[in-house]
Amino acid sequence: MTHILAKELGARRITVNAVAPGPVETALFTDGKSAAQIEAIEKMIPLGRLGQPDDIAGLVSFLAGPDSGWVNGQIIRANGGVI
Repeated sequence: MTHILAKELGARRITVNAVAPGPVETALFTDGKSAAQIEAIEKMIPLGRLGQPDDIAGLVSFLAGPDSGWVNGQIIRANGGVI
């Protein structure tokens, strides 16, 4: 959908992108998980930690700002390097 909308709206100079966040340390993510489960997830992330809301907010801010004018039709994975 991101790619299709980017193509359709590009002529109007509207960019369309998506953010695909990895594990982010929020109540929605951590509730119901044990400390051991969270630690195991952190070990799978090359940066060695869960994301923070500000990690995602910075990316969204960039995409909403003027510096991302040439970024269009992308799905950007913000996940600390998880493949």
